[in-house]
Amino acid sequence: MKIGLVLSGGGARGIMHLGVIKALNEHRLTPHFIAGTSAGAIAGALISYGYSPDEVLRILLSTNFLKYLRPSFNAPGLLKMDKVEELYLQLLPHNSFSQLNTPLIIAATDLEQGEIVYFDKGELIRPLMASSCLPGIFAPVHYQKRTLVDGAVLNNLPIEPLLERQADFLIASNCNPHSFDKPIRSTRNVIERSMLLAIRNKTQERLQRCNVVLEPKEVGRYDIFDVRKAHEIFQIGYRSTQRNPTLLSLLT
Repeated sequence: MKIGLVLSGGGARGIMHLGVIKALNEHRLTPHFIAGTSAGAIAGALISYGYSPDEVLRILLSTNFLKYLRPSFNAPGLLKMDKVEELYLQLLPHNSFSQLNTPLIIAATDLEQGEIVYFDKGELIRPLMASSCLPGIFAPVHYQKRTLVDGAVLNNLPIEPLLERQADFLIASNCNPHSFDKPIRSTRNVIERSMLLAIRNKTQERLQRCNVVLEPKEVGRYDIFDVRKAHEIFQIGYRSTQRNPTLLSLLT
């Protein structure tokens, strides 16, 4: 049975994916392919390279990401991601899809062509940067004559490339659950809620095609920028996977 694991975008909520993968590993459920968008692409790349979920969590908690971001003047974005490439080169020195232990597919959005683009060969880091390039916040990434931004704009749960590779059992880790528990108290809350609703609407059909969907409601309480709660978000992913009834039945 070929297992495909798809990891959604969702900012800091994407730390949930690490807990999910840790639990899957403990159950000896190793994906044959991983596909991801944005935060899911980052988690997928680091895991596919060979880092353990706990190691990735330690990296996130010990890294000062602000020093890798620069203000963008006269460019279509508030911040430039150029120096982020330096960080990725430290973490992924081979900078190649071919050097990954698990085949990985990364989704990004081509702004000029208005289409989703999947990357699975050649250089790894530029597509990874593009996949997590939040429009308006970061200036677009230019790669292979394309102007690229966050894959979540068009596909926040890229199951299509996994189906093309004939994965016959799909596990989805979705960190944008249908949850309205969090109060709306600021402009940022309004923007975040609106964005997540739009993403959720386009994701629903893809979720229905997955054999297992892991989207614990509790993760919806956290901001997409709330890296400070990394441990809590990690544990939510871990616990929800450990007690998922479909996975438990698969193991018995």
